[in-house]
Amino acid sequence: MILEAFNLVLNPICLMLILVGVIVGIIFGSIPGLSATMAIVLFLPMSFGMTPMNGISLLVGLYLGGISGGLISAILLKIPGTPSSISTVFDGGPMADKGEAGKALGIGILYSFLGGMISIFALIFISPYLAAITLKFTPVEYFSIAIFSLTIIASLSGNSLINGLLSGFFGIALALVGMAPIDAYTRFTFGQYQLLSGFDIVVILIGIFAVTDIILSGYDRKHLADKMEKKSFNLKGFGISFEEFKGQIGNLIRSSLIGIGIGILPGIGGSTAGLLAYTTQKNSTKYPEKFGTGVIDGVIASETSNNAVIGGSLIPLLTMGIPGNTVTAIFLGGLTIHGISPGPLIFDKSGQYVYGIFIALIVANFFMLIFEKAGLRIFVKLLDIPKHILLPIIMVCCVVGAYSSNSRIFDVWCVLVFGLVGLFFKKFKIPSTPLIIGFILGKMAEENLRRALQASEGNISVFFTRPISLLFLVIAFLSITLTLKNKANGKN
Repeated sequence: MILEAFNLVLNPICLMLILVGVIVGIIFGSIPGLSATMAIVLFLPMSFGMTPMNGISLLVGLYLGGISGGLISAILLKIPGTPSSISTVFDGGPMADKGEAGKALGIGILYSFLGGMISIFALIFISPYLAAITLKFTPVEYFSIAIFSLTIIASLSGNSLINGLLSGFFGIALALVGMAPIDAYTRFTFGQYQLLSGFDIVVILIGIFAVTDIILSGYDRKHLADKMEKKSFNLKGFGISFEEFKGQIGNLIRSSLIGIGIGILPGIGGSTAGLLAYTTQKNSTKYPEKFGTGVIDGVIASETSNNAVIGGSLIPLLTMGIPGNTVTAIFLGGLTIHGISPGPLIFDKSGQYVYGIFIALIVANFFMLIFEKAGLRIFVKLLDIPKHILLPIIMVCCVVGAYSSNSRIFDVWCVLVFGLVGLFFKKFKIPSTPLIIGFILGKMAEENLRRALQASEGNISVFFTRPISLLFLVIAFLSITLTLKNKANGKN
C-alpha cells in the first residue's frame, strides 16, 4: 500500500502538479485579500478530470503554499496576506523597517517549513490517537477554549490595559453584527441589508492593517520620501545563526504543538494559533518588552504555529471526516469528488491515497522551502520600489481584494471605513490587535455558549463540572492573573 502511494505521487505529472499548486498558492497567499481558500476553490473544478491522486496532490500544494505565502506581504508591506499571518506582522514588519527584511523572510520561510514538517509527522504517526480526544469536545469545551483564547487580549494590550480591553470589546461588538447563530435573529443592522451577513474578516484586516498605513504614509510627506531610499540586505543561509537556532528550539517545539492542537480543534484556525503561540512566547521570554519592535522570536512563533495547523487540521478530516477550517472543508469536497470517504475506515478502503497525501504534503513542503528561498531576493526588491508608486498599487490591490471576497461594493466602502478606524486607533494609541482577536473569537464564543446552554437547559454549572472545560477556564484565570501581575510590576 505504501509502495503504491510512492508510485502514485513520485511521478513527473504529479510532482509538476504539486509544484504548480505550491507556486500558485504562494502567490495567492502573498496578495492581501486572496487566500489558500480562494486558490483551492478556483482550482477545484480543474481537478475533476484528473486521477484522484493527481487532483488531490494539486489541492495539497495549493493549501500549503497558500498558508506559507502570507508571510511575504506581512513582512514586506505590514499587511497579512492571509489571516494566519496576522501575528507575523507584529515583529516581521519592524524587522523590515530596520533593514532586516531578508532575515525576517529567511527565518519565516525556514520555520514555516519546520512547523509544517513537525505537523505532517504528527499527522502520520499519532493522528488516530489525537483525533479520538476531540470526540469528547462539546460546545461547552469550545466556549471555554474561546474564553481562554480571549485572555490573549490582556497580554497584547501594550502599556494601557484599558485601551486594549476597549479594542477587544469593539472587536466582539463587530462580531455581533448580522444574523445571530442558531436562531438567525437580526442584530445591529440598522435596516441595512448588506449587514445581514456581518463584516468579513478579510475586509477588517485590509482596512486596519493596510489602508491605515497608506493614509499615515500619505500624510507624512517627509516620511514618504525617506521610505523611497533603496534598501539592501545581506543574507547568509536563512538569516539565523546556529546559536540563535539553538536558543529558539523551545519556541519551535511549543509553537508547533500549539499549531497542531489548534488545527485539530474544528473552527478555530491558523490566525488563533499564531496569536496564541506569539503570546505564549512573549509571556515565557525574559524580554517581553522587545516584542513588537522586531525580534525573531515573534516571527518564529507565528510562522511555526500557523503552518503546523496544516497537519493538525487534516487529522480530524481524514480520521473522522470533520473539517477543521474552511480550507479543509473544501478539501473534503475534493476528496469526496474523487471517491475517497474520510472516516475511521479510510485506511482500509483508501489507504494508498491516505499515504499518498502524506507523501504529497512532504514533497510540497520541500517545494515551498526551495521556491520561496530562491525567490527571496525578488520578494525583498519590493522594498526598493518608491513608496509614491508602491502605495497606490497596494491601495488598488486592497480594493480588489475587498471586492473579490464577496463581490460587493459595500465591502470596498467598509475597507475605507476600517482604515479610518485604524487611523483613530493610531491617533489615540489604541492597539488594533485586540480588535482582531475579539472579532475572530467573539463569534466562536457566542455560538458555543448558546449551544451549550440549550443542551443543558440553561444550567451554567455545566462549564465547571466537565473536566476539560474546567481545565481551560482555570488556565484562562491563571493567564489573566499572570498578565495583571506583570502589568503591576511594570512589564509589558
